[in-house]
Amino acid sequence: MNEAHDEAHHEAHHETPGEAQGEFIKRVHAPVSVEELFAWHERPGAFQRLSPPWDPAELLTPHPGIRDGAQVTVRMHAGPVPVTWHIEHRDYIANRQFRDVQLAGPFDEWEHTHRFESDGNGSALEDHIRYRLPLGAVGEFAAGGYTRETLDRVFSYRHQLLLNDLARHAAYADRPRLRIAITGASGFIGTQLSAFLSTGGHEVLRIGRGEVRPGVVDIAWDPERGQLDPRALEGVDAVVHLAGASIAERWTKAHREAIRSSRVEGTSLLSHTLAQLDRKPSVLLSGSAIGIYGSRSDELLDESSRPGNDFLAETCVLWEGATAPAQKAGIRVVHLRTGIVQGAAGGALAKQAPLFRYGVGGQLGDGTQWVSSIALSDHIGAVHFSMMHDDVRGPVNLVSPEAVTNAGYTRILGDVLSRPTVATAPAFALHLLLGQEMADLTVLASQRVVPAVLQKAGFRWDFPTLESMLRFELGAHA
Repeated sequence: MNEAHDEAHHEAHHETPGEAQGEFIKRVHAPVSVEELFAWHERPGAFQRLSPPWDPAELLTPHPGIRDGAQVTVRMHAGPVPVTWHIEHRDYIANRQFRDVQLAGPFDEWEHTHRFESDGNGSALEDHIRYRLPLGAVGEFAAGGYTRETLDRVFSYRHQLLLNDLARHAAYADRPRLRIAITGASGFIGTQLSAFLSTGGHEVLRIGRGEVRPGVVDIAWDPERGQLDPRALEGVDAVVHLAGASIAERWTKAHREAIRSSRVEGTSLLSHTLAQLDRKPSVLLSGSAIGIYGSRSDELLDESSRPGNDFLAETCVLWEGATAPAQKAGIRVVHLRTGIVQGAAGGALAKQAPLFRYGVGGQLGDGTQWVSSIALSDHIGAVHFSMMHDDVRGPVNLVSPEAVTNAGYTRILGDVLSRPTVATAPAFALHLLLGQEMADLTVLASQRVVPAVLQKAGFRWDFPTLESMLRFELGAHA
């Protein structure tokens, strides 16, 4: 890969005089067959998985696949400026190549060839891009270096994610592909989980509100009205339940009720429905949170630790308890006690990173509270792992092996983004901004959580440290 990287930058500086044409090449070896490597790219979800999270591409049209003549329109950003690309796929040869050609967009010309070949004990992917910046030599002078740096950053991310995903699926290559129903599939985690499972060859059915629209809402439900058609779930192998009102909005009386009712009522409806089925799924993986432990200072917390007694802890207890009908019906139930998911496209990091980039990010409160995080990629991997391991059941802490204090988190994020972190937000200011209860149970809560079940079961973290997960998600090379 380093040789390909060097070649890309060498060739990019040997352009035809006056034309300002650029070339970028990056190659990666994968320990899977060329057929599997190519199939991964052709399955639904590949585009979503490969979109860099620090600047995710918004699909303006449904992705039609990569066969000749298929066209797709996406919105991305060139720095702060939104740009729209209209791309056509050409020159499709199964297990060998496909090409993306810009029909309209920010470049004068853009052609991206994806080449696949057998390579020793596995296969290789070569991304070969030829492009021409607008305004000729002026465009090259103004944006040539930025363009090459951006391409290297994006494709370093894409190749690492590709290898991580392939490895996770390869671990269960001898297992049949599953039909998996997901609630919350359009959310921050659910979108990427759906894409990950689809690229692994599984069939994903999205449970959502409103009318059925294949690929958007495959199974309609209305938890408030108790509506979910059991017939639509017959024969599903696994269910992942992620739906619930956000806790990141200010906790008015109405929103506190929504936080609790959306979790408990939705889980109860789903569990009762699954229990009625003639062909029940083998597993229900139901959302929960490390908030179940309450704020516990420096205490080490694993899955056997007692629950707390605050609003979030009590909500989580009721949330997990609402799966009882499914469990009594013989369905294996896993409670996904999720920590702070680090993903640049959503969650806490999406709110914090811009502040740190502008130099105004900093410590929250006195900084001694423990933060238990997990990379979005590892969270998805842990859900998949729990789905595939029949001996994993009950509560599972979805966090990395190393918790850090908020002061440590602040320092590491500042280092990753090369920004100062002198700003602080004292507790009284957070109480005024968020309300005392919300501040104390979220940004000021201390939860030093251990992923004991995952460790015992042999789960592998791709990003076990906070620095590694932040660098990957933010595209920040060490």
